Amino acid sequence: MSDENFEIAFRDVIGLEGGYVNDPDDPGGETKYGISKRSYPHLDIANLTLVDAKKIYHVDFWLRMMLHELLSSTIACEIFEQGVNMGRSVAITHCQKSISLIKMPLIVDGFIGPKTIAAMNSLRPNEIEAFLKCMNGYQFKWYEDIVTNKPTQRKYFVGWLKRVELARVK
Repeated sequence: MSDENFEIAFRDVIGLEGGYVNDPDDPGGETKYGISKRSYPHLDIANLTLVDAKKIYHVDFWLRMMLHELLSSTIACEIFEQGVNMGRSVAITHCQKSISLIKMPLIVDGFIGPKTIAAMNSLRPNEIEAFLKCMNGYQFKWYEDIVTNKPTQRKYFVGWLKRVELARVK
């Protein structure tokens, strides 16, 4: 997969993440461009540049989740977006559950490896569309569970729903 796909995914995510926020109700704490102080305690979040955020996303998310090895840019972008918002392990868990429902059973452990990559790369076009619907369903359920278990998070729900869209196969 090309760097162009990362560029597209990054632009989409930054459009959802926005700038500097320090909301006491946000479990991530101080955040800018979606990079949180909780996840990166050594960073000066307030002064984080967009270029630095992009480097973090490329190394810690795109490459670490092996999204450059996927044949479908649509799948890669969906997993990237979920990984940024919910954490890499949650996104990969959603991916493995989706594949297990559509194509073949996978061990659902939240870790990406050759079997998960091969399973995603084996999806036919109609299966890719079903995969994306499953991913979005799990994403919605994740947000619903957060709000149900911690009502103070309700104020984020509408914004989170902007992330839940039925991506179309490209």
